[in-house]
Amino acid sequence: MRKVTRRLMLLDTASLYFRAYFGVPDSVKAPDGTPVNAVRGLLDFIDRLVKDHHPDDLVACMDADWRPHWRVELIPSYKAHRVAEEHAAGPDEEEVPDTLSPQVPVIEEVLDALGIARVGVDGYEADDVIGTFTTRARGPVDIVTGDRDLYQLVDDARGVRVLYPLRGVGTLQLTDEAFLREKYGVDGPGYADLALLRGDPSDGLPGVPGIGEKTAAKLLAEFGDLAGIMAAVDDPASRLSPAQRKRLDAARPYVAIAPRVVRVAADVPLPVVDPALPRAPRDPAALDALTARWGLGGSLERLLGTLRR
Repeated sequence: MRKVTRRLMLLDTASLYFRAYFGVPDSVKAPDGTPVNAVRGLLDFIDRLVKDHHPDDLVACMDADWRPHWRVELIPSYKAHRVAEEHAAGPDEEEVPDTLSPQVPVIEEVLDALGIARVGVDGYEADDVIGTFTTRARGPVDIVTGDRDLYQLVDDARGVRVLYPLRGVGTLQLTDEAFLREKYGVDGPGYADLALLRGDPSDGLPGVPGIGEKTAAKLLAEFGDLAGIMAAVDDPASRLSPAQRKRLDAARPYVAIAPRVVRVAADVPLPVVDPALPRAPRDPAALDALTARWGLGGSLERLLGTLRR
């Protein structure tokens, strides 16, 4: 049984390879001219993260379904603006740059050949996989993501923090409860309520009309949480303004269902994997073939050198 002091790092993999794709020039190509900027950029990201933060365990969490049907049933606008093509029998197709899509299978093959645990679960987003691993973790957790939605998992008592890339992964914003309180006036769970109230256009979440981030933070500071705010709507003696009371009362249908959409799942049926950071490739022959085919060069060599330490 592993010691509880082992540090787990969870990668929001799509968030990171999107950043790699837009941060690394598309002149980085395989021998046949195919762009591999996202592949090599992600390998460089992982190399830097392992060097700087020394995780014992690492899991690359994947979007098996980036727009789960159960979330769309609750809020139809959820990520609707990012749909490239709808599929009745499976996950909708996300709008992704033409030269990024072909790189995703390569990323998956390289991670598998390296022996880095890679987990996606049908019907769930990477956020939900991260939420479940975090809930089950017995030691400290570093979540690496460019998605602020995962701030809701921050928990100083359990050693859960978010490492949010500002420039590449060389400059990371260490997000703990002190940061959240200073920036937003809330703790981790409070961030989910804040996001629900203010809405998030990037995810197609409407929020409560007329309740922006500052107002949401003030309401949470006054009434504690979403349940406390809605209880105040029903209390004539509460210090809600007439306009706030009216807006929140009108938003009851949204407020009743939005928590299930905004809060990450903590009960995803995760497969059994070994999250231990590999010291040597799981499949050296496959890795050699991928290196030759895709010209992974220095990016892969640097990561292999870091893993061997």
